[in-house]
Amino acid sequence: MINTTHLLKVTIAWISIVYIICFVGVALFPGIRSTFMLYALHTTTTLGEDVMTLTTFVMGLVIWNVIALLAVGLFAFLFNRMNA
Repeated sequence: MINTTHLLKVTIAWISIVYIICFVGVALFPGIRSTFMLYALHTTTTLGEDVMTLTTFVMGLVIWNVIALLAVGLFAFLFNRMNA
């Protein structure tokens, strides 16, 4: 059995650290945004305006934490319910 509560707390910490590193990376090196789009997401886009504000930082952090919690919560649920 996986300790779901502990796993979700670790998920929040992990995704928050990764998100902050990525946000700061794009703030310091804006060129990595298009490189990431090309090589990690296999797409290109025209990036017009820079929308790096406190609001976009906080909302992105919240959104990514919700997505991560849902994904890891589903993993823990399935792991604890399935027989080997």
